[in-house]
This record gives sequence, C-alpha cells and structure tokens, in this order.
Amino acid sequence: MVGGYSLLRDPHHNKGLAFTDAERSAHYLRGLLPPAVVSQELQVKKLMYIIRQYQLPLQKYMAMMDLQERNEKLFYKLLVDHVEEMLPIVYTPTVGEACQKYGSIFTRPQGLYISLKEKGSIREVLRNWPEKNIQVIVVTDGERILGLGDLGCQGMGIPVGKLALYTALGGVRPSACLPVTIDVGTNNENLLNDEYYIGLRQRRATGQEYAELVHEFMSAVKQTYGEKVLIQFEDFANHNAFDLLAKYSTTHLVFNDDIQGTASVVLAGLVAALRVVGGTLADHTFLFLGAGEAGTGIAELIALKISKQTNMAMEEARKKIWLVDSKGLIVSSRKESLQHFKKPWAHEHEPIKTLLDAVNDIKPTVLIGTSGVGRTFTKEVVEAMASFNVKPIILSLSNPTSQSECTAEEAYTWSQGRVIFASGSPFTPVEYEGKTFVPGQANNAYIFPGFGLGLIMSGAIRSHDEMLLAASEALAAQVTQENFDKGLIYPPFRNIRKISAEIAAKVAAKAYELGESFFVRIHPSAICSYGSQYMYQLHHFLL
Repeated sequence: MVGGYSLLRDPHHNKGLAFTDAERSAHYLRGLLPPAVVSQELQVKKLMYIIRQYQLPLQKYMAMMDLQERNEKLFYKLLVDHVEEMLPIVYTPTVGEACQKYGSIFTRPQGLYISLKEKGSIREVLRNWPEKNIQVIVVTDGERILGLGDLGCQGMGIPVGKLALYTALGGVRPSACLPVTIDVGTNNENLLNDEYYIGLRQRRATGQEYAELVHEFMSAVKQTYGEKVLIQFEDFANHNAFDLLAKYSTTHLVFNDDIQGTASVVLAGLVAALRVVGGTLADHTFLFLGAGEAGTGIAELIALKISKQTNMAMEEARKKIWLVDSKGLIVSSRKESLQHFKKPWAHEHEPIKTLLDAVNDIKPTVLIGTSGVGRTFTKEVVEAMASFNVKPIILSLSNPTSQSECTAEEAYTWSQGRVIFASGSPFTPVEYEGKTFVPGQANNAYIFPGFGLGLIMSGAIRSHDEMLLAASEALAAQVTQENFDKGLIYPPFRNIRKISAEIAAKVAAKAYELGESFFVRIHPSAICSYGSQYMYQLHHFLL
C-alpha cells in the first residue's frame, strides 16, 4: 500500500480525517491533514447534511460518484447506513438520468470500455485493469438502458451502479468487481450528434461483427479470471439478451438480471402476496403488459414454480399466464410472426387488440406491467381489475418513474384502497380514506447482490433456474405481518444485508444440492450459517 500524499489520493485506502494519529505517523501523513481526527460516523453525518442540501437527484448522484472516487470506504459506509434514502440516488431511478447525461458529467473512468477498436486484443485490455482477483463482472452494450432505449457507451452508469450495490448490499469486495461497457456504436441520433458523447460515433455493429466481439470478450474473461467469475448481462436489447444467455449459460457462469433477476424478485413478491390473498400460484391467472426480457422472464419463472408445486407440465403451467405486446394479446394465430421467446405464450384465443379488452375478457387476478411505457394502466384498467377481484395484485414494474405503468396513488385510488401494489421505481406513501399505504418496490437489488454472493461463495461454475427459485423463496420468507399491514409485499431495505445473506445461503445450499458447489463435504445447514460470515463487512473497510 502506498503512503504519504499518494495514499490520500488512493480511493481504495484513503480515510480522510479518519486516519488516527498512529496511522498518520506510520503512513507518512503527518502535516498532510488537519490535526483533528474525525470518525467515519461524523464524516457520514456531515456528508449527508451536504447531500441533502442539493435540490436535484442528479446533483446528489454526482456527489456520491465523486465520493466513491476519493474515499471508497466512506462511500460504502454512507450507502449502507442510509440505504433506503441513497439507493434511489446511486441506482434506479436517478442512474437513468445519469446515463442520459453521462458524457456531460463524465470526469474519471470507473470501469473498462471495450469497443470495436479493441477487437483482437481484449485479453490485453483486461490486463490493464489494476485488480486481478475479479469475482463478478457486470457488462452492458448500452442498447436498452432501463426504459430509456439506446444510450450507447453512456450505459456505463448501469454496471457501475450495480456493482456498488454488490458491495453495499451483498458484501462482495469492491476490488473483486469489474464494470464493463462493450461499445459497438449507437443508433441514437441525438448522441451521435452530441459533442460531449464519449463513445464510438457510428451506428451499431450487428450480426457476425457484434457476435465475434462479444465472444472474444467472453473467452478472454474466462481465460483471465477463471471459470468461477460471474458475468452479469445488463440492459442488452431483447434480440441479443436471450441469445447471449442461452449461448453462454452452458460454458460460463452467467446471469441476466433483466430476465432472471427481475423474474426472481417478482416471484418473491407474488409468493408473499399469496399470504394475503390466499391460494397457490396455480389458483391465479396472470396477465402481462410487455413481452420482452422482463415479461417473458418473469412468466417463465412463475410457470416453473407452478410446475414444481403441482407436477404440472410446463406447457400446461404456461396456460395460466397471458401476455400482451404492442400488437395485442399474444395468441396462437400470431405464432408464425412472433419472436422465438414469445412463442411459448401464444395460447388459443381470439385476437384482442387492447389491454382493457384483455383484462375484461381474461379476468386476471394479477396484472404485471413490464412494457416500458408510462401510464398504460389507465383508470379503466385498474377499475376493471378491482371489479372482479377483492384484492387485485398490480405490479407496475417499468423504470424509471416516468415509464411506470401507473403511480401508486393511481393504483390505490382507482381500486378504492384494495390493491396489492408494487412498482419498479420508488413511490412515496399514499393516504386514502384515512389509511396510509406504503407501496413496495420490486427492485432487483433485493435479489442480485445476494444471488451473486451465493454463487461466489459456493464456488459454482454454472447457474440454474432452481437457484433463482431458492432466492425468491428466501426473499418472500423475510416479509412479516407488520409489512403486510402497511401494504408491503417486500421487506424494508434497511435490512438488506441480512436479507442478502439469507439469499446467498439458500443459493449456495441449492448449488450444493445440484452438485455445483465446492462444499462437497459440508451439509447445506452448515452452508446457511456461513452466509453472513462470508460477507465483506464494514469493519473490513478500515486499514
């Protein structure tokens, strides 16, 4: 470790005024700092005061990124201690705006940028990264950032934000995390004409050129970091996301958060909601607005859970789930024109063009929005759901807030306060007829940090759907009656490190059961007790 002035410029080891007198002497810091010794707790208090003075969320985001670049320890301490307040700042929804303006606010690189210029030398590029013991990589090509579309190279905000949560919420060491953006160009004309755009100024490469670059990256990662490195695909467009997951799931430890993470967190919410509405998943009818990565991923995991609970064939389980896309209800008469990932959901039914007509005809008990289009759960749609369900379940999952299918206030008001509601982005509590409802957030941050930690600590080299089911069950088990009384189907985020430890333990135990774990001589019960002990604890942030 460096000492003296260089230590104060090293974000991984700098503690600012928290260096003790003994540390200042040992590391040649005497005279380089004011004489006062200020604890991390007091530094956090001061920084929270400063951050709260900012009026705009983007200003708070920039302040947090600046803190991460100069004092990593303090950044994670602040994020963990104030997770419910700061999570929407470092991730959804503020990270969406940050990606849109990334070129304007860019100061220092926070990850690896692998563009078409690096084709043929990606392994050498990976060696340029200063940390060598990488355990998890979050990678995007920036083509479908949240509900905001193609942001090209500026999608780097997503891997950076996700990996900050891997450490803060899941306890993965910061030095073991690597954010990556694969830059193959962008089809966003506004960015191509933006003088501050930081990526390749060309239209997106596709086909063989794209596939070869991604394959070289995947091969280089495995050669450089080994079989146990977790590669999380993030915000790839539908036409690539499903193909990449299918192609590499048999050769690499891969996980697509948009498809699998979203599915796991939504399934957890539904399993928890059953304790309020009653019945099993097989007793309910599900209708989705949106049939992309998130919609079909959630639907498939629900069907898998139903199949395992009832011994029903997957084909039969899928018939309880209906999807609506931009052309209407997905039915068998459309099968020939459908993308391959939509075809399993093409059931026998007459064509229906609108969501409202689909709701009135199918009469679902659960309505799930993954469309990326705001205000599509209209008053008529919500009132229809409430007309034939005592407690309709409505999940408005699209991000950021502006793309949410409806607001929490709309859902509670239009259903006369009877809805069980959760959203993808956070909403403030809603008061309706004297009762305060606290809307839950179906945030992937409940799942992916603990899921990833479970894979890492088990030594698994492949991921399986059964592990996602285990993660869902672990999360649902954390919801208490007190949470239900407030209208929540997810536990509060203030307990997220405990929740992540539970999820990690259950995932590791499932890896053991499936023969994917290096814990070959340890019983699953012992793995469970190992979860929280394995996490990178805050006291490790000290020198």
